Parts: sequence; structure tokens; C-alpha cells
Amino acid sequence: MLFGEPGLRILLYAAPVDMRKSFNGLTALVKNQMQEDPLGGCLFAFINRRRNYLKVLWFERGGFCIWSKRLEQGRFAPITVDGTSCTLSAIDFRLLVEGLERRKYISRKRYSRVA
Repeated sequence: MLFGEPGLRILLYAAPVDMRKSFNGLTALVKNQMQEDPLGGCLFAFINRRRNYLKVLWFERGGFCIWSKRLEQGRFAPITVDGTSCTLSAIDFRLLVEGLERRKYISRKRYSRVA
């Protein structure tokens, strides 16, 4: 995966975004709406109204980068967000990019046999 660094912070913007926005427009959203530092090393994810287009903005050593994905069929899974943005774990982000919905899994206690 492109974004496989451990401890990487991933923020998803809550409102739908016009996907015609590029570096300056997305950076302005990060600064003004999300109240975050775009140079802070976080990934900022944005989804359009139809939920079939995703853009990710991040800052690397030399400048800003944008990664995008457009689904030919289907939509990205809805994620409930309180406020203007939410933090995603690497697993949640991977599921979102792959087009999979996170389900409520039951975590069962595992026992090991003691000899």
C-alpha cells in the first residue's frame, strides 16, 4: 500500500468536496475548515457527494502530493463523522479505499491450553 507508514495519522473530511479542487483548494480546506496544519505529515482524505471519488492530500519532503481513486461502480462506504473531520485507523482507511464496509465484528476471548 502506498500509505503504509506506522503511526501515520489519517483524517477524513466530513462534508462532500468538489473534486475539481486541487492543491490550493484542498490545502485551504485543511487550514480553514479542519483547523489542521497541512504540513504536519498527516493524510487528509476527501470524498465527493456521490461517494464515488476519493482524493488524498499529504505533504512530502519536497511538496504536496495528491492521490485519487474513482470507482467505476459502487460507492465508498459511509463513515459517521462528528464535527468537521474524523481520524481513521490504517485498517479503516484501507477498507475505505478498497470499497469495503466495516462491520461490527464480535471479538471473542481466546484461550490457550496450559500444559
